[in-house]
Amino acid sequence: MNILFIEDDRMNRRVVRDMLDVAGAAMDEAENAEQGLSKIDAATYDMLLIDLRMPGMDGLTAIRHIRGRDDAKASVPIIVITADTALDLRERCLEAGADEVLFKPVAMDALFEAMGRILARDADGVIR
Repeated sequence: MNILFIEDDRMNRRVVRDMLDVAGAAMDEAENAEQGLSKIDAATYDMLLIDLRMPGMDGLTAIRHIRGRDDAKASVPIIVITADTALDLRERCLEAGADEVLFKPVAMDALFEAMGRILARDADGVIR
């Protein structure tokens, strides 16, 4: 599995990379949303992990850009990983097109469970 993590904090990227290494997943990384969108243009990813609060473009805007594409990359699964705890945050993320929302500090089992739920869905979004 090839995953892109768009996150401005180097330590958060390292922690998630270590988690994904355990699962044998390859992780590419981007320091901001603009760089992440460029990487999505240049490569194909099985899943995206996106922080919300980054310098420049925020994660919700990046998700809307991804979902607005006119190619297969528009449907790549997206997990938001955020420290934001606004009451309506989960709803806003899902409305923007995220598949799952996790809160920092993210635990390895929570990340793997969210990934598993996404991978278990069929084309209509129903869990098999």
